[in-house]
Amino acid sequence: MRLLVLLFLLLHLHIHLSSAAAAGHLPELRGLLSIKSSLVFDPVSEQPPLGWWNSSVSHCLWSGVTCSPRTGHVTALDLSGLNISCPVPPQISSLTALSYLNLSDNFFNESFPAQLAVLKNLQVLDLYNNNMSGPLPFIVTQMSALRHLHLGGNFFNGSIPPEYGQWEFLEYLGVQGNELSGAIPPEIGNLTKLKELYVGYNNIYEGGLPLQIGNLLELVRLDAASCGLSGEIPIEIGKLQKLDTLFLHMNSLSGPLTRELGQLSSLKSMDLSENMLSGEIPESFSQLKNLTLLCMFRNKLHGSIPDFIGDLPQLEVLQLWENNFTGSIPVGLGENGKLQFLDLSSNKLTGTLPPDLCMFRGVINEIPLPPRLKVLSLSNNQFSGQLPIVFFRNSNVELVDLANNNFDGPLPIPSPNVWFYSAANNKFSGDIPHQLCNATLLRVVILSNNSLNGSIPHCFINLSASVLDLRANKLVGHIPDIFFSWNNLRTIQLSQNQLEGTLPRSLANCKNLEVLDLSDNELEGRFPNRLGTLPNLQVLNLRSNKLRGLINSSRKNNHPFPKLHIFDLSDNSFCGHLPAKYIANFIAIKDESRSSLQYMGANDTHATWPPYQDSVTVVMKGFAIKLVRILTVFTTIDFSRNFFGGDIPELIGDLKALKGLNFSHNNLTGKIPSSVGNLTNLEWLDLSSNKLNGEIPRGLADLSWLCWLNLSDNQFVGPIPQSTQFDTFDHSFDGNPGLCGHPLPKACGVDNPQSPPPTSPEDGEKKAQGGNWIKWKAVAMGYGCGISFGISAGYVMLETRRSKWLAALFISQNFELRLLFRNSMNLLLVNLALSLNENWSNIVLQQSRAMDPSSVTASFCLASVPAFTCTII
Repeated sequence: MRLLVLLFLLLHLHIHLSSAAAAGHLPELRGLLSIKSSLVFDPVSEQPPLGWWNSSVSHCLWSGVTCSPRTGHVTALDLSGLNISCPVPPQISSLTALSYLNLSDNFFNESFPAQLAVLKNLQVLDLYNNNMSGPLPFIVTQMSALRHLHLGGNFFNGSIPPEYGQWEFLEYLGVQGNELSGAIPPEIGNLTKLKELYVGYNNIYEGGLPLQIGNLLELVRLDAASCGLSGEIPIEIGKLQKLDTLFLHMNSLSGPLTRELGQLSSLKSMDLSENMLSGEIPESFSQLKNLTLLCMFRNKLHGSIPDFIGDLPQLEVLQLWENNFTGSIPVGLGENGKLQFLDLSSNKLTGTLPPDLCMFRGVINEIPLPPRLKVLSLSNNQFSGQLPIVFFRNSNVELVDLANNNFDGPLPIPSPNVWFYSAANNKFSGDIPHQLCNATLLRVVILSNNSLNGSIPHCFINLSASVLDLRANKLVGHIPDIFFSWNNLRTIQLSQNQLEGTLPRSLANCKNLEVLDLSDNELEGRFPNRLGTLPNLQVLNLRSNKLRGLINSSRKNNHPFPKLHIFDLSDNSFCGHLPAKYIANFIAIKDESRSSLQYMGANDTHATWPPYQDSVTVVMKGFAIKLVRILTVFTTIDFSRNFFGGDIPELIGDLKALKGLNFSHNNLTGKIPSSVGNLTNLEWLDLSSNKLNGEIPRGLADLSWLCWLNLSDNQFVGPIPQSTQFDTFDHSFDGNPGLCGHPLPKACGVDNPQSPPPTSPEDGEKKAQGGNWIKWKAVAMGYGCGISFGISAGYVMLETRRSKWLAALFISQNFELRLLFRNSMNLLLVNLALSLNENWSNIVLQQSRAMDPSSVTASFCLASVPAFTCTII
């Protein structure tokens, strides 16, 4: 009984004290309820995240609320990740004992409320990843107890206030990912307790890192990436002996690598990539014994890669690609037991690979690759010699890129773990090893531009690849019938080989296929109309084969080729009428709304790293051009060099998104349909060497984007329509005795002598000249050429980061081309065109001071050797 009485008295006392405490903290309770009522959640939920916030339960038990066990005051408020979308509630100021405030990962907007300056006890303020704007809040400088201030991931603008350097106890300062500008204030050097500083990913700062950065002796992490820093890395950075992470990548830093960086003995991760740093790697870097990540790619570093790089005992990631390093790979890299990622591509490295990396010393010896190596990228160098066929035996490498070197001999067999394997643009020879099929995880196989021979292995049926690129080899035999319904193929590139036989019927099972390029082979048979069922096919290139017969669409498919926008059947033996049903159903070529400049594969949810770029060679405006990347708005139809007859169907005018059309060198008759005037996006048109007759339709002369036209060698009659566009086409009408008017010398209504015969040979056997069927003629580029800069320049656009041209021009014989253009935009395109091949030299561009603004002649000679002189006069 006494025990029960005692328990009753204690319970009564607890209730009394709790009531007294609750009464004493009533302003905090009211403040929290007021905060709740002001919050707006996005999206609105039937059960709000703060549904438990009500007066029936002590506020110290509410989610996100922490009270002091000693005083009962609210000391912490955590509202992070609740999808709150409204200004920061000023009612938070009622929680005067607050030491921790976390509002991160929401949609708080507008500026930071001035009322919160009263929170003198606040030690942690986290506003990361919201939508707040305006200048960085100045009132936080009144919160003298702050130890952690995170304002990153917002839209704050202006500069970092110098007063942000006055906190005595601050250990963490994050302002990254905003829209800040100006310089990093030297007062930051006064934060002597600072351990982490994040200022990256902002607008361009003025100047570089302040020298006072060397005062932050407690600093462990410094991230100033992508904020426009310039100048040299200050030598004072060498004082930061506790620094373990240094990120200065994607800036404009220049000058040599300061040797003081080698004094950072605690450093684990250093990323200086994508700057303008120059010089050699200093010897002091050999002291970075704790370094696990070293990234210095895309700089101007030169010299050899020092041997000590291979001896850094903790190194896991080494990225030195796209510099000017020479010499050989350090031998020690092959013995590094922790190396996982090695990318030395796009340098000038030479010689053979080091013995340990090649697994042999004189003779084949089972010395493995670094056991943890996952990525090996040596592309775009000058390596030579043979790699052992067992190069990857027993390795764990998953990504292999050997492209663009001078390796020769048999192709090394990839390990079973490999999912990306590129050996393109080397001198590998022999058969494709059937053991490659053991790599069942392979998603990308790129073996193009080698000297591989033999047949395509039938065991490729076991691969789950999305890309199979074997073009430009010496492969023979039939394409195996291996494409079954479970395949994931998106790209099949087998062009420029010696493949023969008919196309396998199983290709129709490739429902994910977007690019099929079988051009420049010896394939036979009829047109594979079953391919029209492929729902995603965008590029179909069957150029230069031995295909023949009529082109009839399948009766079972009423909407063939719904996404096709590049269709090339040129240089075959197809006959009969043009395939009107296909033309009528080219949905992608009818859609003018597809105007965004995107490349194929850019939005691929299954895209690979490194990314594979779809490419194709087309005849465009009289040139054979390799599009190294394919714009989704690039639309062209090429049926040239066949035996098509009959009329051009009137429905050709429905293809309003069409950029290029080539029906030349066939047996077409009748008139040009008047509907061609609807092709308002057409940039080049070639109907030459047919039997077309009648007058040239007026609508053709009104196509404002048309900049290349060839109607020569037909039976047209009557006056040439006059327009600003047509005035610039000098030789587009040769070989039509019945035509008259400018630019021909025969005036209409006057019995003038017949125009001189065309300079190119007349039709005969299509391949009588060794397959070199592109006849280079002096055909003028029109007034509109280059006005459509977003498209035309897109074909030759320069990729800004990698400095690789997106098109390469291939010329096979000497010729002279006269270009007529009327404005500076055309001149810009001429400059772009002349720069397509980086190997060309002796380029001279000169504009006459007395240039006639209505007509400028560009005359240049392109030889079969990669050197020419061009003068614009």
